[in-house]
Amino acid sequence: MGPGHPECPERLDAIEDRLLITGLGDALERYEAPEAALADIELAHGRLHIASLRGLTDWLREEVEAGGPSHTQVDPDTSINVHTWKAALRSAGAALAATDAVMAGEISNAFCAVRPPGHHACRDKAMGFCFFNNVAIAAKYALQRYNLQRVAVIDFDVHHGNGTEDILAGDDRALMVSFFQHPFFPYSGDQNPASNMLNVPVAAYTRGMDVREIIEMTWMPRLEAFEPEMIFISAGFDAHREDDMGQLGLVEQDYAWITHRIVDVARRFSKGRIVSCLEGGYMPSALARSVEAHLRVLADL
Repeated sequence: MGPGHPECPERLDAIEDRLLITGLGDALERYEAPEAALADIELAHGRLHIASLRGLTDWLREEVEAGGPSHTQVDPDTSINVHTWKAALRSAGAALAATDAVMAGEISNAFCAVRPPGHHACRDKAMGFCFFNNVAIAAKYALQRYNLQRVAVIDFDVHHGNGTEDILAGDDRALMVSFFQHPFFPYSGDQNPASNMLNVPVAAYTRGMDVREIIEMTWMPRLEAFEPEMIFISAGFDAHREDDMGQLGLVEQDYAWITHRIVDVARRFSKGRIVSCLEGGYMPSALARSVEAHLRVLADL
C-alpha cells in the first residue's frame, strides 16, 4: 500500500514470529497459496471489475518502467503496486485451496494468513484495502463446486463487511452474521439488510463480555436454525482494545471464546468444516496474540 500504511507486510511477519516463538507453528500443517482462477473469482465479482484491476496493474507497470510512481490510488485509503494483482490472486487462491482441502477431508479446518484482505471488496468495486473478496469467493465456490446447500459467513472484524454483504445478500444458501462498530467505516450495515444478513452494530468502547452476550443471544439461534454445512470466517482482529484502527474492547480471550462457539456450531452441523481468512488487525503485537488464540482453538491445542 506504500510507506506508513497500516495494511503492511509486518502484519504477517508478526504472526509468523508469534507462531515461531510459541512453538505453535510446529503443530500446524502449512500450504502454499496458489493463484485463484479468474473463473472462480467471477463467482463473486463482475468481469469489468477484474479486468479494470488487471488493466490498472499493466498501466502501472509501464509507468514504473518509465520512471513513474510505484503506487497508484484505487480510493483514498487503498493503493496498488505492480505486485498487488498477483497477491490478490493468491489471497483468494488461499481461501479456495483451503476450501478444497477441508472438503476433501485432508484437514478439518484452515486459517488463511493472507494479504490483501477481502471483506470490503464489493462485486464491482475495490475499497478499504480490499480487491477481491476472499471469503465471498470461497463461499460461492463451495456452493457451486461441492453442491452445498447452506454455508455460513461469520465476520468479527471491527468494520462492517459491506463487500461480503453486497455479494451474498439475497442468496438464501448463505447466512452472514456479524458485529461491527457503528457509526464507523464503511458506514453501512444498519439500513434494511437482506433477510440472510444478521448485522449487529455496536457502539464504540463496547467490551468483550457485551460482545459475547450479543453473539449468544443473536448469532447462535440463527446459526443453529440455519444448520450450515460449512462455515467461513472473516477473521479481523482490529476490534482488539490495543488496535487504534477502531474503538472496541476485545482481548485475546474474547477471540478464543468466539472461535470456541464457532467450532461448536461447526462440529454439530458442518462436520467441523471451517475456513477462516485474515481480514483486519493493525497493531502487530495484538494481532499476533489474537491469531494465536484463534488458531489454538481451531487446532484444538
